[in-house]
Amino acid sequence: MAQETMQFKTEVNKLLELMIHSLYSHKEIFLRELISNASDAVDKLRFESIRNDALAEGDADYKIKIILDKDAGTLTVSDNGIGMTKNEIVEALGTIAHSGTKEFIKALESKDVKDNPEMIGQFGVGFYSSFIVADKVTVLSRKAGEDKSVGIIWESEADGNFTVDRQEKTTKGTDVILQLKEDCKEYLEDFEIKDIVKKYSDYINYPVVMDTVKDDVVEEEILNSMKAIWLKDKTEVSNEEYSEFYKHVTRDFTEPLKTIHYRAEGTTEFSVLLYIPKTAPMNILYQDFKSGPALYVHRVQIMENCEELVPTYLRFIKGVVDSSDLPLNVSREILQNNKMIEIIRKNITKKVLETLKTMKEKEYDTYVDFYEQFGRVLKEGLHFDFSRKEEIADLLLVQSTATENGKYTTLSDYMSRMKTEQNEIYYITGKNRKELENSPYLETLKEKDLEVLFMTDEIDDIVISSLMKYKDKQFKSILKGDIDLQSKEEKEESTKTFGKLTDKLKDMLGEKVSEVRLSARLKNSPCVLVSGDGDIDPQMEAMLKAMGQNVPARQKILELNPDHELVVALNAEFEKNAESAKVTDIGELLYTQALILEGNMPEDIGRFTNLLTKVLTENVK
Repeated sequence: MAQETMQFKTEVNKLLELMIHSLYSHKEIFLRELISNASDAVDKLRFESIRNDALAEGDADYKIKIILDKDAGTLTVSDNGIGMTKNEIVEALGTIAHSGTKEFIKALESKDVKDNPEMIGQFGVGFYSSFIVADKVTVLSRKAGEDKSVGIIWESEADGNFTVDRQEKTTKGTDVILQLKEDCKEYLEDFEIKDIVKKYSDYINYPVVMDTVKDDVVEEEILNSMKAIWLKDKTEVSNEEYSEFYKHVTRDFTEPLKTIHYRAEGTTEFSVLLYIPKTAPMNILYQDFKSGPALYVHRVQIMENCEELVPTYLRFIKGVVDSSDLPLNVSREILQNNKMIEIIRKNITKKVLETLKTMKEKEYDTYVDFYEQFGRVLKEGLHFDFSRKEEIADLLLVQSTATENGKYTTLSDYMSRMKTEQNEIYYITGKNRKELENSPYLETLKEKDLEVLFMTDEIDDIVISSLMKYKDKQFKSILKGDIDLQSKEEKEESTKTFGKLTDKLKDMLGEKVSEVRLSARLKNSPCVLVSGDGDIDPQMEAMLKAMGQNVPARQKILELNPDHELVVALNAEFEKNAESAKVTDIGELLYTQALILEGNMPEDIGRFTNLLTKVLTENVK
């Protein structure tokens, strides 16, 4: 075929520009990324060749080779892995197909990511770090099992374009050739390469080799240890080794927050080395987030991310699971209904939750750091894992009216502070604590010194509804239904005094509300709108609407404060003249005020403004 010139997709151009200029102080990461990509290519070939040994082409001596050419000024990373076809190379190197790409690029423009270059590995765009050190990058690749003489050559100078052509290549795999920039020639020194490989790629499963000269003889030197540390006893592994392996499997520059390493023996045997990261990946809430540790069978990587090994609410867990019992040719379809995988999954889930419990009890500050990063993900388990919801509930951290801003309490501690006569755990949902602290729904509860939990994640109403109760106490949203804060005598007296007024307002408002009643939750505000017990939370409703989902219209309950002077005055006017225009005007204004308090706009802004002007004018005459 003739050479073709193509343009990078817009987001690739932007990414290249940012990488070259933003991550320049972390130049050495290019080698880590290229070696990791080469390792992935070999993993894929080893797995595919289990089913079709012809793909190995008689060469099962898998390795990754680094070639330095000082005269040409080039550094090459070569592998004998799976290789790529023309379409694959164009797709892999010309586009970025991640739902979080825009957010990633936005974050790359910030100082945080400039200081945390691990992000590029997490998003699978590590290849482009080559352009931090190279003026020109050439990729020569031949797909295993295809034409054994011709490969595909891809070249670019990061100028917005790349070329693709055929070129002779007799060996399978991929060579990435970097034409190094003048100020990056230190990467042509043996000692520099050895240091980088030892620092970042010591635990790669395959030999990383480089030709060196000893006594005028050229020898192929292995630069990495290739230790499968998950198969070692944890007493034999240092913290430094754990840390370096974590950085290898996650492509993270930071230390892990917690390491979980053990071997399960019995009817099912497997080794586990898992990590809890310090910070949440930006795309952890995206649907295409790659979750699950790598699955190995007898040290052969079967899947880079095995979702079946952990429940979705533990998707922040990273690491390796190596089974001795699974077949090497196991497929994802088989895994989904495999009893051994289910045993491993239950075992890992139990171990992780136990680790989090211990962290909360013995390393509380560390646990707070974890929860602020991953609490929103963890609490999904309350909805999806019925059998462990009490265990997960014990791990929740929540702010409340009894805690200082930024400080947390637990459900257990909340219960220890409950009033003797209190039968429910009160909570309120909303965008943030500041907004909730000023909510009229809290007024009487504050006066009676009844603690209320502040729930500020969008999913809180769903997960708390799934939890339903903690120990023997039911959860009660103070935004929904009735709240029993009055004596029977107080209720009867209020109903006797205001009952006819509430009936009148209900007739007047019609289908706008399902009921008008007297409120026990208000102290200073005249009115609020309240959802029914079975309705969705207002914050959840707003989120669903923002997502473009159809939310059925529902009637709310208008509650009036019988102790507020405006309501008292309105009732007096009603008793004088039930058909007074002032009663209907103020009644409508009270409903609209309740709408605004809930965060909604008046149904008819023009009418609301005119009505407000009319009432104000009458009261200043």
